[in-house]
Amino acid sequence: MRLTLPLPRSLAGQLFAMQAVLIAVVVAGYALFSYVSDRNQAEEAAGLQATSVALAVADSPSVREAIRTPDPSAELQPYALAVVRDTDVDFVTIMDPRGIRWSHPDPAQIGLVFQGHTGPALQGRTFTETYTGTLGPSVRAVTPVLDDERIVGLVSAGIRVEEISQRVRGQLTALLAVAAGALGLGAVGTYVINARLRRHTHGMNAAELSHMHDYHQAALHAVREGLLMLDGQHRVALINDGGRVLLGVEQEEDVVGRPVAELDLPAPLTGALLASEPRVDEVHLTADRVLVVNTSPVTGGQRRGSVVTLRDVTELQSLMGELDSERGFTQALRSQAHEAANRLHTVVSLIELGRSEEAVDFATAELELAQALTDQVVAAVSEPVLAALLLGKTAQANERGVELVVSPDSRLDDGLLPDSLPARDLVTILGNLIDNAVDAAQGGLRPRVTVTALTENVSRLILRVSDTGPGVDPDRTEAVFRRGFTTKPSGPGGRGLGLALVQQAVTRHGGALSVTSGEEGGAVFEVRLPLGAPAVARAAGGVV
Repeated sequence: MRLTLPLPRSLAGQLFAMQAVLIAVVVAGYALFSYVSDRNQAEEAAGLQATSVALAVADSPSVREAIRTPDPSAELQPYALAVVRDTDVDFVTIMDPRGIRWSHPDPAQIGLVFQGHTGPALQGRTFTETYTGTLGPSVRAVTPVLDDERIVGLVSAGIRVEEISQRVRGQLTALLAVAAGALGLGAVGTYVINARLRRHTHGMNAAELSHMHDYHQAALHAVREGLLMLDGQHRVALINDGGRVLLGVEQEEDVVGRPVAELDLPAPLTGALLASEPRVDEVHLTADRVLVVNTSPVTGGQRRGSVVTLRDVTELQSLMGELDSERGFTQALRSQAHEAANRLHTVVSLIELGRSEEAVDFATAELELAQALTDQVVAAVSEPVLAALLLGKTAQANERGVELVVSPDSRLDDGLLPDSLPARDLVTILGNLIDNAVDAAQGGLRPRVTVTALTENVSRLILRVSDTGPGVDPDRTEAVFRRGFTTKPSGPGGRGLGLALVQQAVTRHGGALSVTSGEEGGAVFEVRLPLGAPAVARAAGGVV
């Protein structure tokens, strides 16, 4: 049966357990070392102390005088006991050269033979040894008593080994007391650190923090939306895969730690990321995306950074633009149906009045007018998507009292546009330019919008939209393409995004967008898009 010890769950408990084990190992090792070292030192010190006492007793004139008396024990026994009491040794034994004791702590031992070696002392030398005598093991020193170079007695002073061990144990006790104090201080410090740590980790232990980190990493890389975390100095602290894709930045290692201002993002987007106040559902443009940005500051008594979320609404924005176009087409068709119904009623009424010839003339004129408009658009722009867009926008403009015409210079044949220039982008570019031109021209005198679509040297597509509106201030020609610029009142969904989307689409395809003043005082927007080598090849092969 295996005994499994429960491990502390909290990080502080683990730290305290490790600290206790470490202190125990250090104290045990130091105690063993100290015991061995201190015991040797204590025995040496005891030998020196015993030697000093023995020499002092042997050199005492009163000892030599007492030895000359008929009963040396009568004077030497009290003297030896006094020395023992005053010098902190365990015994002082004075004996004759044969080893017969004249003094001993136990009076019963007086007159008996000394237990120990005396040979070196009889040769005139002082020596020390550890020997087990009547009082037990002791460290003793033996020295001769000289009287005119003649050895008249011997003196032995000693300290019991038990006393030496007791001194060492006292030092170990002090060491253990210090270790216990260190352990107690460590426990208090660990408790304080644990309390502080749990406040910072919201009460989670190490395992929970590890699990939280795993969940955090999994969620971070699983979310398709962009997530960006900035520290208090507006440096990137964290970015997920979605954020790198949406912002078009490099690997995460190349971005983390860099200031936002160094990421080469559009100025409005950089300003939103650096703003101290929260941003809610702000629309921003990058080189090829439309992003919805939300920022929220992270505070804890002081500003610690911000959390930024990014949503890609490029497809949604494009679909909304197409939906607006379809709604415009629907409104135009509804208006045309209403007009057609009025004209049909007129024809029917003429027939009922017996004026068949006038009915035929009226119907023929209306049909010729509608067909002439269709023929004009299709003859100039046979590209089906653009032709359909122009027909629908013409009807919309007419409903708003604006004349939309296709210039005689227009010439764009079907099949000329490359696959790299999708119809959706052309609808975004031309549709937004026409809508802005109609808005600008509406309400003016003889409002008109002129659209030109042609190719230049079969290598470049030119789209030009001019109006009879008030035009654009020359000092603001660059600002009109920024998100948020508008001369119209703001609606619930916000304005100023159309021209920014046009600029984005044109830039994405390597084109150029410019605005100038027209001859009639309005604005002229011109887009130049490269068609690329495939279009030139198709033109050379007779496709056009």
